[in-house]
Amino acid sequence: MNYKVLYRKYRPDSFDNVVGQDYTVSMLRNAISSGKHAHAYIFTGPRGTGKTSSAKIFAKALNCENPQNGSPCNECASCKSFKDNPDVIEIDAASNNGVDEIRELINNVKLVPSQSKYKVYIIDEVHMLTASAFNALLLTLEEPPSHVVFILATTDIQDVPITILSRCQRFDFKPISKEDIVSRLEYVCSEEGIKVSSDALQEIALLSAGGMRDALGMLDQLSSDDTEISLDMVSNYFGSVSVKKIDELLTSVANSDVSNVLNILNEVRESGTNYSVFIEKLILELRNNAISIKSGDDISSLCFDDIYSLIFDLNECLCNLNINIDPYTLIEIVLLKYVGNKHELGNNNVINQHRVVGNIKDESVSVSSIENIDLGNKKDVEVESKEVEEKEETTVDDTPVINKVSINLEVRVNNCFVNASKSQKKVVGDSWIDFMNYLMTKDRNLVSLLADTVVLAASDKYVMIQSKISSTNELINGSIDSLESQYEGFSGIRYRFAAINEDLWLKETEKYRFNLKNKIEYNYIAEEKDAEEAPKVEEDNLDELESLAKDIFGTYEVQ
Repeated sequence: MNYKVLYRKYRPDSFDNVVGQDYTVSMLRNAISSGKHAHAYIFTGPRGTGKTSSAKIFAKALNCENPQNGSPCNECASCKSFKDNPDVIEIDAASNNGVDEIRELINNVKLVPSQSKYKVYIIDEVHMLTASAFNALLLTLEEPPSHVVFILATTDIQDVPITILSRCQRFDFKPISKEDIVSRLEYVCSEEGIKVSSDALQEIALLSAGGMRDALGMLDQLSSDDTEISLDMVSNYFGSVSVKKIDELLTSVANSDVSNVLNILNEVRESGTNYSVFIEKLILELRNNAISIKSGDDISSLCFDDIYSLIFDLNECLCNLNINIDPYTLIEIVLLKYVGNKHELGNNNVINQHRVVGNIKDESVSVSSIENIDLGNKKDVEVESKEVEEKEETTVDDTPVINKVSINLEVRVNNCFVNASKSQKKVVGDSWIDFMNYLMTKDRNLVSLLADTVVLAASDKYVMIQSKISSTNELINGSIDSLESQYEGFSGIRYRFAAINEDLWLKETEKYRFNLKNKIEYNYIAEEKDAEEAPKVEEDNLDELESLAKDIFGTYEVQ
């Protein structure tokens, strides 16, 4: 006899064997026992959670001659002939999604069952039907013949029209818990004589993401010989990373062990681990550490604020992995940001020290609006800057990897707007790719930071850039001296750069439009770095201001 894969061999044939869907199974059992079943159902949930299997069991129970507690008996003639029953029609909507196929179905619906009480239509992946096919199905689904029951199944419920949903009883199949998957795998291993460690089963359950079919498929792949399945086998075969390795990575971050952080990330990269799974496991372990801190069982090497901030940065990284950059480079940048935090900051100052955008009030100058920026603030800027420098001198540690940000973003945006022009932006923008290539031989870390940046605006002295990831903007601003020096080496021009977060840029451009409407000119604000007199601003009339606005922001009307 041909070998049958485990997920097919152990597919449930009664509600008693459906794992992890107790509430749904209970409701379906009650419908069979009471005889009060609907004419249309829709089962939704992630893959491998039992939707199609439950639909088949329910169809079998509907036609069973002697149902047991709402489940098919598997003994009567109807149950034994279920696989070949012409009255149970299973349709794959992915390959039969047109209006012609649905019209053929509608014509056949009128025919009475040939040997069963009910004619049951199971339409799998129903969200794949076209709009025309859904419309053709609508009337029949609302008022089918009394001998017909529809069971629709989908993984993407949001793609099913509301008019279809409103005519069906909906059952949501949840991801199967890790404990239930492990329990089922232990049963299968016992039946099949498969030797496997407990840790390996736990890892398989985690990798399956709540899908029993995936878990059985992975177990099947690993059980091809008589060797006991170990955690290392699972990790090597499926490119996963163990909790032990995650803990080692986080400990290295907390201990400022840059070399080990990079080595572990390189190991993970070479193992072929899916970056999304890796980030999710990092977040899960950080969550466990946060709970241990708050419960008083402080076993974490990171402080709570580090954990809190790192979770959000990793989640943002997860949401931005579709950009054209090596995912592990992004993960590298995020983790390196926190190297040295424990020694440098001590308590709960992570966010205040490293969050540039959104914390403008903590910088050397607090600028409430562009209208209030003028040359009279120069003295205050210098005094406060000196105070900040003196304060930093008392807290400098020899371990930090990321430089503290000393630039004022609003001041730099203001100074860029003084003489910003489309031609200057084009000069810098056109050379940006060449600058990246230049950096490849000079500073590869800086290349990683600048990989997804765009030039927002430029003047003869200032350049505003932006990354899609806010934490990357902070890292760029922490390396601003290096960026300015490298660009000067590349172009021969010394620009002052600033990486601007999207929220701040929107706010500043709104101020620009306000100033344009009210004929308020921008005045240069001196910075600590200034070694020459502030440039004088030529007087512009409104027409010239409007032209400048179009250069920077595009065409719009001033009201």
